[in-house]
Amino acid sequence: MPRLLSTTTALALCLGGTAQAQSAAEVLDNYADIAQANYTDSLTAARSLQDAVTALIDSPSAETMQAARDAWLKARVPYQQTEVFRFGNAIVDDWEGKVNAWPLDEGLIDYVDGAYGGPTDANQLAALNVIANPTFTLSGTEIDASDITPTLLQDTLHEADGIEANVATGYHAIEFLLWGQDLNGHQPGAGNRPWTDYATGEDCTHGHCDRRADYLSAATDLLVSDLEWMAAQWAADGDARTTLTQDETAGLSSILTGMGSLSYGETAGERMRLGLMLNDPEEEHSCFADNTHNDHFYNGVGIRNVYLGEYVRTDGTTVSGPSVSDLVAADNPELDQEMRTRLSHAVLALGRIKTAAEAGFAYDQMLARGDEGGEALIMGGVDGLIAQTRSIERVVSALDLGGISIEGSDSLDNPSAVFQ
Repeated sequence: MPRLLSTTTALALCLGGTAQAQSAAEVLDNYADIAQANYTDSLTAARSLQDAVTALIDSPSAETMQAARDAWLKARVPYQQTEVFRFGNAIVDDWEGKVNAWPLDEGLIDYVDGAYGGPTDANQLAALNVIANPTFTLSGTEIDASDITPTLLQDTLHEADGIEANVATGYHAIEFLLWGQDLNGHQPGAGNRPWTDYATGEDCTHGHCDRRADYLSAATDLLVSDLEWMAAQWAADGDARTTLTQDETAGLSSILTGMGSLSYGETAGERMRLGLMLNDPEEEHSCFADNTHNDHFYNGVGIRNVYLGEYVRTDGTTVSGPSVSDLVAADNPELDQEMRTRLSHAVLALGRIKTAAEAGFAYDQMLARGDEGGEALIMGGVDGLIAQTRSIERVVSALDLGGISIEGSDSLDNPSAVFQ
C-alpha cells in the first residue's frame, strides 16, 4: 500500500538558476549511466551463469553443480543493486516481475517434499510439477509442455491463472533448480539438491533429469535475454533514459521514489519486518540458497549509489558524476550530511546481518522466534532503512518535487493486519 508523501504543491524545481537547472539534467544523465552500467554488469554475470549451467548440463558432477551455484551467487551482487531503479521507472516495474519475482510456489516447477502439500484453494497449480508432466490443464485448456522452452515459461507458466506465486522464470526459479528446497527450517543450511538430478541414464535421481535440464537451460536463457533488453533501455537512445530525462522534475521524483520505496515498504517491510513477525524462513528473499543477507545488503548499497551518484562496477571501475547529493548540498548542506549519514548507517546495519550470516549465523536462524540476537540484527536493518526513508522524505521537500508515493507495508504501517 503506497504512503502518500505530502510536500509542497509546486511542480517546478526551485533550484535557483540556470546552472543548477543544468545540474539537475546532468544528475539524470549520470543516474541513467549508472543504470546502464549496473544492468550491463548484471547481464555479464548472467551470461557467466549461462555458461556454468551449460557446463552442468553437459557434464553433470558435484563440481559443475557447485560452479553453477557460485555463478548464481555472483550474479546477484550487481542485480540487487539495480532494484533501486524500480518503483519510479514504469518500464522497470513492468519488466521486473519476470526476473526477480518472489516468493514462489516451487511445486509448480519440480518435485517437492511431502510436507509441502498439494493444490490449494488459492493456487490449484501449486504442485503442478511441470518437469514431470509434459501435459497439463490450465484454465480448462490442455497445455502441451513436451518441449520446455523460454516461450512456454514466460507466456504460459509464469503467473499462470493470474497467480503471482506461480513464478516460473527469473533468478529464483533458477535458484530452486540449483539448490532445491531448503528443508532445514530455522537450522543452518541451504537447499541440497543433488547434482544427480541432472545426471543421465541410471544415475538420474528424482526422474525427468532431461526435462529438468531443459527447464534450467530455458530459464537461464530467458534471464539473459531479459537483461539484454533492459540494459538496452538505458542506452543513449533507450526508452528508459528518454522517459527519465524528458522532464527534470518527474525524473528526480523517479529517483527518490525508487530510493524511498525500496528502502521502506519493500526491503524494511515486506522482505525483513514481515518475515520476522511471522518467524517464517519461507519469507526469505533467497530462501533456497540462503543468500538473503546479501540481497538486503546490496539493496542498501544500490540506494546509496543513486543518491551519491556513483557505482562501482564488477570490473572495479567506477561510474560517477553529478548526484542528488550535489543538488541537496547546494542549498541545504546540513540535510545532505544527514542523508549521507543515514545511508551509511543503513548499509552498516545491513552489513552486520551479512557479516553474521557469513560467520555461520544463518538468516533462517535470525528469524526464529525468541532469538534475541537475530531479532536485534534484523530490526537494526529495518530501523536503519526507516530512518533513511525519513531523510529521503525531507530531500523530496527540499527539492520541491511535489507529492510522491512511497510504497508501504502492513508489517510497518498496520501490523495487526498481518495476522488477519
